[in-house]
Amino acid sequence: MIQELTIQTHGAGLYEITRDVARTCVGAGDGLLTLMIRHTSASLLIQENADPEVQTDLRNYFHRLVPPTTDPSMSYLTHTYEGPDDMPAHIKAAMMPVSLSIPVQNGQMMLGTWQGIYVFEHRNAPHTRRIASYFNA
Repeated sequence: MIQELTIQTHGAGLYEITRDVARTCVGAGDGLLTLMIRHTSASLLIQENADPEVQTDLRNYFHRLVPPTTDPSMSYLTHTYEGPDDMPAHIKAAMMPVSLSIPVQNGQMMLGTWQGIYVFEHRNAPHTRRIASYFNA
């Protein structure tokens, strides 16, 4: 059965959704959970959830790697009419996963000890992000 999760973001950054996703697995048995974010300016990641500095460093790294179009190094970009963070958001989403496959055993995701599932919002403004979720037993 395909389900949809709705996540509210409040600007660029990582938003942990592990608990929201885990609720979709309750009673699921064994199988494979597939998630796909239905947007071209955000990504899905499995990343460390113990130290928030990891999320800060990831956000800062990708901001430095792909700065806004107002940065002189990005003057070659032509898709700029949706704001200085839009095309860089598309580039970041092209570099990172937009879908994840997670094994599930006895209704529990088989994540590692310090792993969490995140929406990586690449836009500066708040957005409503939708994630399609499918469990295949």
